[in-house]
Formats: sequence, C-alpha cells, structure tokens
Amino acid sequence: MAKSEPVSARHVAIIMDGNGRWAKKRHLPRALGHQRGVEAVRRVVRGAREMGLEALTLYAFSTENWRRPEEEVSDLMSLMKRFILSDLDEFAAAGVRLKIIGDYKAFKPDVVELVEGAVAKTAANTGTTLAVALNYGSQDEIARAATKAAAKGPITPETIAAELDTADLPPLDLLIRTSGEVRLSNFLLWQAAYAEMMFTEVLWPDFTAEHLRQALEDFISRERRYGGR
Repeated sequence: MAKSEPVSARHVAIIMDGNGRWAKKRHLPRALGHQRGVEAVRRVVRGAREMGLEALTLYAFSTENWRRPEEEVSDLMSLMKRFILSDLDEFAAAGVRLKIIGDYKAFKPDVVELVEGAVAKTAANTGTTLAVALNYGSQDEIARAATKAAAKGPITPETIAAELDTADLPPLDLLIRTSGEVRLSNFLLWQAAYAEMMFTEVLWPDFTAEHLRQALEDFISRERRYGGR
C-alpha cells in the first residue's frame, strides 16, 4: 500500500483567470483588468518568495491567446514589457530567478530582447524560480519533448519528462485556477498528473499572497497517495 505524504509544497502553478470578468463587473475597460492582474502577479511573487516556495509557475499567455482581438493582445504585450522594466530589479535583488516556458520567440523582437535580458540578469539567482508560461501550450510541449526523446533513444515517461520545459524545476505539487473555472486549459498536463488541484471563485486581480498562503495550508492538510489507497 502506498504511503501518504503530508508535506509542504515546493512548486505551485497558477492559471491566472478572471481579468476580463473583474473589469466587466466594474464596468471598466478590459485592459484595466489585465493591469490589475499584473499587480496581483507582483503580490503573489513576493508572497511566494517570503513563503519559501522553490518554484512558482504562472500561465501568462497561451498559444490560444493569439485568437483574442489584436488590441487586447497588444495590451498584454505592453503590460508584459512594463512589468519586466519596472519589477525586474526588485526580483533580481531578492534572488528570484526568471524562467520562461513555451515559445516566447514568436513574439516581436523587442519583447524577445526584454525577456532574454531578464532571464540572463537573474540566471545566477538561487531563490524562488518564477517560471512564466509565454506562448505556451502543454500538448505542444509534450510533442516537442517526445520528439527530442525519440531522437536520443527509447521513449519512456522518464525520457519525455527530461525534455519538458520544466525539467529543471521540482515536481508540480499544487495547481491553482482562479475565477471559478474548472479545467486545465492545456496547461502543464504532464506535470499535473499527480499534482493537487485547487479551484477558487476569486478573480485573479483580487488574488493575494494571503490566498496563496491559505492554498498552501490546505495543501499541507491533504494526503497525497499517488494512486495508492
């Protein structure tokens, strides 16, 4: 019989959902919802660092997000650039390491340059790793990983896992989705195989470090059986 393991989380991932609904409820422009969502990112990253998380992975821009109106995509890119420019020094000084998963090189050259500069600036940091999913889709990631594994030899779960974008991160412990939606939306499908799930009605712009702390406390109270009884 598999033994349960009530342990604290090392790696948490969040599907940051609800920016548009937050704005709509307040009769505000959708762009303002995204702006408030960036403020929530700041709060949660600081909280994750203070709580000692080894890794925090945020779903920032999916491969499907290109289907959104061009103006909204442009607003998201502008916010990303502003976030990097305004917050990078603080995170770097705090020991946060930035990692990107997904095909960020599909973005415009100025965004790619900013992202690569931010990754390089924090590469030697040994604190919390902030993994940001940009132009990311889990099915694409698994297909890429399987192709790389096949080129090297037999395909096994272990050889595929070694080629995933998150291969250098701890195993995923907890996946949180905000806004009341109950689906994974092509996010970390492989990594979430035995992760705990938490779905909250809180819209992302309202999510705080305290919400993260409560989620971690709930996680600690669970028994992880990994298929055992």
